[in-house]
Amino acid sequence: MSAIRLLVLSAVRQHGRAHGYQVRNDLEYWGAHEWSNAKPGSIYHALKQMAKQGVLLAHEVAPSTAGGPPRTEYEMTDAGRDEYFRLLRQALTSYDQNTDVLSAGIGAIVDLPRAEVVELLKERVRGIEAWRGSVTDHYVPEQGSEVLGHIGEIMNLWVHTADAGARWTRGLIARIEAGAYTFAGEGPPFVGVLAPGEENPYATREPRRG
Repeated sequence: MSAIRLLVLSAVRQHGRAHGYQVRNDLEYWGAHEWSNAKPGSIYHALKQMAKQGVLLAHEVAPSTAGGPPRTEYEMTDAGRDEYFRLLRQALTSYDQNTDVLSAGIGAIVDLPRAEVVELLKERVRGIEAWRGSVTDHYVPEQGSEVLGHIGEIMNLWVHTADAGARWTRGLIARIEAGAYTFAGEGPPFVGVLAPGEENPYATREPRRG
């Protein structure tokens, strides 16, 4: 699973209808260009690809009075909403995804009901624990250097990564169960996108020349 698809859908969903530059600006605002493959080319490609697949509906918008080519705005279809929530649930439960996928899922976590998020995260912990068990069934971290030499450090990395991931996830579950954040159905939805015309303080800028 690629994080870019979930990130783009999340931005379009919050706007209701958005053009490519808005989506790119939002993802930069979230810092996604630093921790994922959310680069301009991949963002525009994802928008066009999902429009072809019926996940997004493309609208041609007349050019501004200042001139320039027509802009394409995108909005979610019913299939797009289904795809968005499928990807979000997968990002929260799949323990073997890259960190950018989990980060994209956490960024959209409040779009789901609180109780469902808790269950999805508990499923994630169970997956991590099962995977860790499959490693330690055949490998004892304390004896790694004796049996495998420095190669044992690879298994040590796996085990410690699993432990850290499970510990972090349990902490998040505890915070959510204690009432942190506003989830779907609990109040006004969280809006994390820039309003039209709002300056992005994190936007990348071309260096001055001359």
